[in-house]
Amino acid sequence: MEGKGNMVLEAGVNRAYEVLLDPDVLEKCIMGCKKLVLVDDNKYEAELSIGIAAIKGNYSSTIEILDLEEPRHYKLAVKGEGAPGTVEAVGIVDLTPDGDRSTLLNYSYEAEVGGKVAMVGQRMLGGVAKLVIQDFFKKLGKELKRMEQSA
Repeated sequence: MEGKGNMVLEAGVNRAYEVLLDPDVLEKCIMGCKKLVLVDDNKYEAELSIGIAAIKGNYSSTIEILDLEEPRHYKLAVKGEGAPGTVEAVGIVDLTPDGDRSTLLNYSYEAEVGGKVAMVGQRMLGGVAKLVIQDFFKKLGKELKRMEQSA
């Protein structure tokens, strides 16, 4: 399964990059995130509880941030497993200045799933992936706006 998209963030590229890598912000923005703990440089363990259709369940995950090119690029490697199945995904995030106070964020991802989750079918999994990603970026946008207003 793969996908891509983009959005405009209401913050300069340096601030957007900083917030995208802030574990407190990530924990608030990742759907179903119960816990996000730094275990090594740019490596986190997460506990997620996702409740969407047949993908319902708890997942233990490892999230690693790789290939950092501050403030414009990084790669996320995610491995997760739970009763519903397993997921391995790689996401690429690229940031481009869009004026002084906004940033164009482009993302792409590839994911492989196994177990019961894989039986759901690619069409449904693609829809769930899109929903999770859109939810993340919607929350991130709100968090950025809140932070910029209080600064």
